[in-house]
Amino acid sequence: MFKEELRRILAQREKKVILFSDKPLRPAAVLIPIYKKDGECHVLLTKRTEELEYHKGQICFPGGSHHETDGSLKDTALREAYEEVGIRPEDVEILGELDGFGTLTSNFLITPFVGVIPYPYKFVVSEHEIDELVEVPLSALADDSNYWEEIRSAEGVTGKASFFKYKDKVVWGATARILKQFVDLTIKKIDDNIDPK
Repeated sequence: MFKEELRRILAQREKKVILFSDKPLRPAAVLIPIYKKDGECHVLLTKRTEELEYHKGQICFPGGSHHETDGSLKDTALREAYEEVGIRPEDVEILGELDGFGTLTSNFLITPFVGVIPYPYKFVVSEHEIDELVEVPLSALADDSNYWEEIRSAEGVTGKASFFKYKDKVVWGATARILKQFVDLTIKKIDDNIDPK
């Protein structure tokens, strides 16, 4: 089964932390929601509004900074997904984690959690935080022609920046790096036509 294979792959690897500077970073977490729609597995991304303090207008996963009231980073990811797009924590089956990714401009250390949700699902979008939902089929994620890298400089650091394009949407930064790792670790090793349930 797709879901169990994902869980196995994520469980058998040692999680790393990928940093680009030695600045102190604030903990944050995101949810990578996976579901089957129209016969194919999809990942849910969001386009953030211009009203937010961080990552205005960017396409990213549901998620945000860790609060003291969160019991764990997994709780952070689930809370933020509920606040932003209405995914109830009890509807998410967490399969595992990816590496921690540091950001350069906003100084977050992001922990991504991979989770399966039922579908159809009644997403409830926070109009203050989310401008648009972006549903990406795994087949698009697995297509290498949708990815590219460029040399960029930010905060005094020069390195490779990752980009992913789906239709008219371009994903970049930490979200693109997380997507690339998710694809390389999981999708390319699994038949993406298998039902995630």
